[in-house]
Amino acid sequence: MGIMDAQEIMDTIPNRYPICYVDYVDEIIPNQKIVATKNVTINESYFRGHFPGNPVMPGVLIIETLAQVASILILKSEEFKNKTAYLGAIQNAKFKKMVKPGDVLKLECSIVKQRANIGIVDAKAYVNGKTVCSTKLMFIVSLKDEQNNKL
Repeated sequence: MGIMDAQEIMDTIPNRYPICYVDYVDEIIPNQKIVATKNVTINESYFRGHFPGNPVMPGVLIIETLAQVASILILKSEEFKNKTAYLGAIQNAKFKKMVKPGDVLKLECSIVKQRANIGIVDAKAYVNGKTVCSTKLMFIVSLKDEQNNKL
């Protein structure tokens, strides 16, 4: 298993069932890189409608899973502990293969650039070592008590 389990993940990011998609973190190098895992199962609620008879994980949920992994990386840094990371932009998202029930989704994010409370992360998702999605994600980090105000 990983170095962070589901409870530790929920202690770090605000996502909860049914929209917490990271099962565990395999590896983390603070302020640099993270590798995490999502086990894709037929029990996922979105498979009922996407698509009946041909279940495929929606691309937007692959991006969401990558964003959650990137948030864990960002919020595990000393500088951003007890804060919240908001997705600010999705750049150059490419989908190369379908993700289906039974797949093990490996997610890797690396910090490309950070200035003050804004950062850019290179994010990739793999199944069996083959890229299924790649993108760059921009984040804005805010204090938790500022959640209801502007970013």
